[in-house]
Amino acid sequence: MGKTYRHATGIALVLLLWGLTALGLAEDNSSQPASPPTVEQLVAAVKPSVVMIRHTGRSARDSGLGTGFVVAAQGLIATNLHVIGEARPISVELVDGRSFPVTAVHASDRGADLAVLRIDADGLQPLPLADGHTLVDGQEVVAIGNPHGLERSVVTGRVSGQRNLDGVEMIQVAIPIEAGNSGGPLLDRTGQVHGILTLKSLVTRNLGFAVAAARLQDLLDKPNPVVMEQWLTIGSLDPTAWTTVGGGDWRQRAGRLSVAGSGEGFGGRSLCLATEPPPPIPYEVAVRLRLDDESGAAGLVFAADGNDRHYGFYPSDGQLRLTRFNGPNVFTWKVLAEVAAPAYRPGEWNHLRVRVEAEEIRCYVNDEEVIVSADHRFRDGQVGLASFRGTEANFRGFVAGLQVPTLQPDAAVLTEVSTATNGLQPVGPAPPAILEQLGDLGPDALTALELEAVKLDRRSARLRKLAGEVHHRQILDQLANWTTKTGPQGDLFWGAVLIARLDNPELDSGTARAEVDRLAEAIATRLPDQAADHERIAMLDQVLFSELGFHGSRGDYHNPSNSYINEVLDDREGIPITLSVVYMELAKRLGVTVHGIGFPGHFLVRFEPRQGTPEWIDVFDRGRRLSRAELAQRLAETTGEELTEQHLEVAGGQAIVTRMLNNLLAIAARDEDTSAMLRYLDAMLTIDPESARSRLLRMLTAHRLNRPEIALTDGRWLVTRQPAGVDLDRVQRLLTTLEADR
Repeated sequence: MGKTYRHATGIALVLLLWGLTALGLAEDNSSQPASPPTVEQLVAAVKPSVVMIRHTGRSARDSGLGTGFVVAAQGLIATNLHVIGEARPISVELVDGRSFPVTAVHASDRGADLAVLRIDADGLQPLPLADGHTLVDGQEVVAIGNPHGLERSVVTGRVSGQRNLDGVEMIQVAIPIEAGNSGGPLLDRTGQVHGILTLKSLVTRNLGFAVAAARLQDLLDKPNPVVMEQWLTIGSLDPTAWTTVGGGDWRQRAGRLSVAGSGEGFGGRSLCLATEPPPPIPYEVAVRLRLDDESGAAGLVFAADGNDRHYGFYPSDGQLRLTRFNGPNVFTWKVLAEVAAPAYRPGEWNHLRVRVEAEEIRCYVNDEEVIVSADHRFRDGQVGLASFRGTEANFRGFVAGLQVPTLQPDAAVLTEVSTATNGLQPVGPAPPAILEQLGDLGPDALTALELEAVKLDRRSARLRKLAGEVHHRQILDQLANWTTKTGPQGDLFWGAVLIARLDNPELDSGTARAEVDRLAEAIATRLPDQAADHERIAMLDQVLFSELGFHGSRGDYHNPSNSYINEVLDDREGIPITLSVVYMELAKRLGVTVHGIGFPGHFLVRFEPRQGTPEWIDVFDRGRRLSRAELAQRLAETTGEELTEQHLEVAGGQAIVTRMLNNLLAIAARDEDTSAMLRYLDAMLTIDPESARSRLLRMLTAHRLNRPEIALTDGRWLVTRQPAGVDLDRVQRLLTTLEADR
């Protein structure tokens, strides 16, 4: 295997011939040494082997760009591990413009920051890896990369020395390494690769480091492949819940499913089928759907055999269509009905529902029956979703059952909402009495308000705002109840779910709990009945980190998704505190004691076995165990303080949830999203009404949002209580201004 990669003779032969030709010795003067090719000749020879590597993030847009190079003609590409981003979809772009999705991470070495990718391409031109340590200090070297997206830029420099950094052999080079250079080859003038560019010096611009090629050769000799289905977690579907048929890019985010890209069959058909079978006939299946383009087609499928046979009910070019699909081509499709439906709202969320009976199929849009068909050729099979012609669509609230919820709430709820909102002023906050009245109605209040908005266009904007206020009040009420009834420790996971719901009204809180239940049960079934605490925590580590790939979000750390516990579960990526909440919740369900530790700057957990020594664990770093000396070093590096027992105190549930809110508050402040800041501060004060810091921040934020009633309340509280550490003169001046404006 090693010979295959070390002796890529194609490039070496081309470079040798260039050298001989330059001396006029292509035939017989071999006694004279050959001159190396010029830099220009070298670059022309190796450029076809240098590739651009892209990976996408949570938004499905490019979030990473780097360099790699071919190491095997059969589609192996070498690069840095940090270039590809953990758990992201990766693609490789060749010099001729062709782009290939990565099918596997063929090999990886976290300590050396190396990765080898596999793509489905043959006949590539590999670069030869140098044998041994043949570079000398001062030798000229050439690097090729994609700094800041500037494709295949060339820079020359010299070897400054050989270094051993953290056990990894590195080549120090006098070359500027910029964003996008990482993963590129470091070449000598004969075209052999001596290193892989990886680090930029923080001291000087024209200094960088490359991992020695020998470490890459070791990796090629002993690969540890991971297929992309196991590598990906960002937006990936849960294979225990969904099966896709016919291609298409199906993703799952925050309880929603989305689809993009055309399927492989006729008409670009792509299916996403629920693995859970539907109940016996009669049954119903429903979903809320929004199309990105109304000229497309997407919706529900039922009685699906997992291949080409199924029914479909979906909007298409503004019409509602029921189709029976008997096979793969146009001759095996039959449109059973196609109607115009005034109840369908183009460009908005629409509720599709199908009732499957023994002799009839009944189809509804937004609770209005639009199609009744007597076709009953198929009845058994799966239910799910479909997209046609590459339509981009979003789905939420998919459900199947003997009788599924309709879009409209009970008539009594509709009447109460209509009565409560009658005469509502178009501006200003909702009266507290209305918020309290509608808040007691539960989730149906939001749906009723949305329907009222559609029906009364001139009031729609105000009603949607009211829905947000009602939702906000409901979450605050639940937070207050959580704080009062559960005490300082509390049901931590439920508190984290409430924080996620603060920004995501559509989040089904039961889904997050069900996912944790499923994970805990899957781990528990692999343990013996009398397993010791260390066995239980070891199995938790194995499943969570090694098998499921939960990891810290390094390249996308400040994304709000990292603070939403449901999205951390979906993507298996988060920041220290949210990953720790997941870890603690699973440990609790496994009967193991794990406490949260509010360590400055980096949340940790402490495992306390019934027998044995406690362990400090960094969940962000895939469960790495930390000694007290390492904790002391971390603290000294970040704060300059000496480690004390106070730094290692157990954090209660309220303190942890407040810290999560603080993280979201910092992101909102950075983005100047004052409305979000007010939401988080409301929640923080619901948990701890005595926080002077939160009172002051909310007063200033409410003033910027022109919410004087909130600013006045907080200002008067501060002036009355006179807490330490607050600029009370500034508070009094602002309070005087607010009172004068009333």
